[in-house]
Amino acid sequence: MSDTDVARSMRQPEAKDAITGDQYDAVLLDLDGVITDTASVHAACWKQMFDEYLQERATQRDEAFRPFDIATDYRLYVDGKPRYDGVRDFLASRGIQLPEGSPEDPPQADTVDGLGNRKNDLVNKIIEEKGVEPYAGSVELIHQLHDRAFKIAVVTSSQNCTAVLKAAKLDHCFDVQVDGNVIHAEHLAGKPAPDTYLRAAKLLGVEPARAVVIEDALSGVEAGSNGNFGLVIGVARKGNADELRQHGAHLVVNDLSELVA
Repeated sequence: MSDTDVARSMRQPEAKDAITGDQYDAVLLDLDGVITDTASVHAACWKQMFDEYLQERATQRDEAFRPFDIATDYRLYVDGKPRYDGVRDFLASRGIQLPEGSPEDPPQADTVDGLGNRKNDLVNKIIEEKGVEPYAGSVELIHQLHDRAFKIAVVTSSQNCTAVLKAAKLDHCFDVQVDGNVIHAEHLAGKPAPDTYLRAAKLLGVEPARAVVIEDALSGVEAGSNGNFGLVIGVARKGNADELRQHGAHLVVNDLSELVA
């Protein structure tokens, strides 16, 4: 983080006055953990998938089983990243290399893409069986932004974005959607690279300096900071406000209701 960003993060503005039309034209929001209460679902599915794979690998190699840890492994290597990047980065942290495979790999395949597809199947099953709940404060903020004529985008590495927004009855609220399918189709670098947010800003027709990024993942606030966005807001649902600031958030809130005027 630059000296300017450090200074800005120390001068945390009042949350209710943070997003104003004279300073910003657009707001770009992450999905899981920001708009919908699905980050915990993703974390649980990552753990189930990785633990099953690691247990099988440990048994085959007669090694000790070391489970996937949500508090550290998910936060550091997986959260906010495109699915296959998350698989690759976590495995690398354990010194494990697998063939890349292809997006068409079956979930049983011991490849990077196969493991990612295995996790995705788990998420889709939960969404189908239990539905999706948006955070009330997030819905309130999105409606306020819409009423005040801000341009709004959802920017997520999830390939389940459309299904999640429909389940949450929010699919009509966004001018632009940059999700995992767009990332794959346009070969965009995932978070913490700024490419997805920069793409959304371009589609909205706004300069990054005139746009706000709202994120709960460390990789996401880094992406906003790396893209030189006018304001990067971290959502500390994991009680990690200081960590979000260290990774580039200018302002940190516990819930988006704090941003509603």
